[in-house]
Amino acid sequence: MILSLLGAFQASAQQLPQFSQYASNTYVINPAVAGSNDYFDVKALNRYQWSGVTDAPRTFTLSLSAPLKNPHMGVGGFLFVDNVGPTRRTGAQVSYSYHVNLTEDLRLGLAASVGLTQFTIDGSRIKLAEADDPALYSELSSQLVVDGKFGAYLYHEKFYVGFTLPQLFQNKIDLYESENPGLNKLEDHYMLLAGYKFQVSEDFMIEPSVLVKYVQPTPVKIDATIRAHWREMVYLGASWRNNDAIVAMIGYEWNKSLSVGYSYDFTTSNMKNYSDGTHEIGLGFKFGQ
Repeated sequence: MILSLLGAFQASAQQLPQFSQYASNTYVINPAVAGSNDYFDVKALNRYQWSGVTDAPRTFTLSLSAPLKNPHMGVGGFLFVDNVGPTRRTGAQVSYSYHVNLTEDLRLGLAASVGLTQFTIDGSRIKLAEADDPALYSELSSQLVVDGKFGAYLYHEKFYVGFTLPQLFQNKIDLYESENPGLNKLEDHYMLLAGYKFQVSEDFMIEPSVLVKYVQPTPVKIDATIRAHWREMVYLGASWRNNDAIVAMIGYEWNKSLSVGYSYDFTTSNMKNYSDGTHEIGLGFKFGQ
C-alpha cells in the first residue's frame, strides 16, 4: 500500500516517471524509434522534480538506440533510476525493432523490449505514528521483476506518430507481504506520441508535438509542446501539462553530434505552494552515421 501511495503522489497515480523533454528522447518513450535513424544515438536525462520538497522524485535515464546493417532492423537499451522518498525503482531494458516501408517516404516500426526492474523501499526513512506499527516488517525490502514493453512507430520526414504499451506483464509488487497485494499491481499504461515538422525556411523549423498518457482510473495526462529550431543547432520551446505545469526549454546541438538541453517546469498545481519548480537536464551524442 505504501508503494501505491508514493507512486500516486509522484505523478497523479501514474506509475511511470514523466519527462518534459520527451521530444528530445523519444526512444525512452517508444522502443520502435530504434532504427528509425541512420546513426547511434546516446541520451542521458536528469530530472529534479519539485525542487525544495523533501524526498521529491529524482529520475535518471541513460539510453542507446541504433540501426543494424539490415536497414529494416534496430536495437536499443536503457538504464533508469527513479527515486521517490524512501522508494527506489531501478532497472534496464533492451529492445529489438523491425521497420517496413509503407510507401517511398513512409515507414512503420514495430518493437518489443524486455528487462528487469527492482523495487526497493527503505523502512528506516519512514516515520510511523506508532513505533511498533507492523506495517513495516524490515527496514529494507526489495523485489526484482521481469517487465516488457511494446511500441509501434509510424514516421515520415515531416511527421511521426507512435503508440506504446509499457508494463506489459502487470507484475504484483508485494514488498511486505500485504494481505491484498493486488493493490500494488503495475497497471497497464497507454501512451500516444505525435509530432510534425514545419520547415518555415531554410534555417527555421517549427515542431509541435504531443504526448498523451493514460492509466485507469486516473484522468488523461497531456503534454503539448512546441519548439522552434534554428539551423538544426539551437531551439527554444514551451510546453503545457494539464493540471501540472507550464514548461520553458532551451537546447543547443554542436556539429550535429553533441547536444545539451534544459527545461524548467513552472508548477501550476497545488504543489506550487511548496515547490520551487522542476529542473531537467539532457545530454546527447550522435555518432556512427
